[in-house]
Amino acid sequence: MPRAPIALIILGALTFNFMTGFHDAANAIATSVLTRALSIPTAVGLAAVLNLAGAMVNESVATTIGKGIVASSFITEQIVLAALVGTVIWLFITWRLGLPTSCSHTIIGAIIGAASAASAQVSVSSGMLDWSYNYGIFNFAGLKKIFLALLLSPVVGLVLGFAVMILLLHIFARSNPSILNRYFRRLQVISASLMAFSHGSNDAQNAMGIITMALVSGGYLNAFFIPTWVKIISAVALSLGTAAGGWRIIKTLGRNLITLKPIHGFAAETTGALVIQACTQIGAPVSTTHVISSAIMGVGISRRLTGVRWKVAGQIIMAWVLTLPITALLAAVSYWLLGFFF
Repeated sequence: MPRAPIALIILGALTFNFMTGFHDAANAIATSVLTRALSIPTAVGLAAVLNLAGAMVNESVATTIGKGIVASSFITEQIVLAALVGTVIWLFITWRLGLPTSCSHTIIGAIIGAASAASAQVSVSSGMLDWSYNYGIFNFAGLKKIFLALLLSPVVGLVLGFAVMILLLHIFARSNPSILNRYFRRLQVISASLMAFSHGSNDAQNAMGIITMALVSGGYLNAFFIPTWVKIISAVALSLGTAAGGWRIIKTLGRNLITLKPIHGFAAETTGALVIQACTQIGAPVSTTHVISSAIMGVGISRRLTGVRWKVAGQIIMAWVLTLPITALLAAVSYWLLGFFF
């Protein structure tokens, strides 16, 4: 069977990272824009530069994506390409609907779906995989870390966002609101910068892991390591996507979820950056969308339960729940369709 061209896979991975930047630009800048701490052009430019910087400083998440989901010996170029096709389709759909969706969830679900479709074909045709006595193609040690991080990080974001906001309210309880807003509007430049840097250090590595996975599978690399040129092109693609913006999602994440003031934006962004950085250090891919959305909800709850617009929150949560199974299905169908060409 002909192999999927490596150039096509690299193009697909860069498209995915571009869409990640475009889709997730809101994660870093929504609160700063909607509290008027930063103008849209300034916020987008700042996020793009810091996404680029963050993407170059770590590769632990890329290693988890490339080696921690599916056994390297089983990966083929067709699996990688099918995963990318499923990912891009779902990101486009959710962007059109204005729904913040986890790009990390999307690519993880797609890899699982494409690999499952491939393993089913192999099992039927040759019996090479015996699901009755082993774990098959999946690295459950890596998946355990991935799923724990994906499940727990929003919870931590919610609780920590609530705690940080309560702490700030106690510290500045006697402060003049107008003066307080002025100071926190300035502090938001720092918190938005931390959030953008953290976003780049975690999400940019998804494409790095995918490209390296394909290079190892195709025999272009003898062992799994992230080449410098892969880091650079992945980081640039994410940065360009961030520069392109994503106002639909910024509106949903900020204005439609809660009414934000600078102190709330600072609390949410600081919380999000701390949680994402902690996960990045242990090589766990997390959803920056989930983390910042949960942090915003935690900040809103600190005011009162009605401080969060729960209908909008419910729509976001529904998108989260659907992401893994839908992307897995899209990637599995893509794998089957690509079989006619490769």
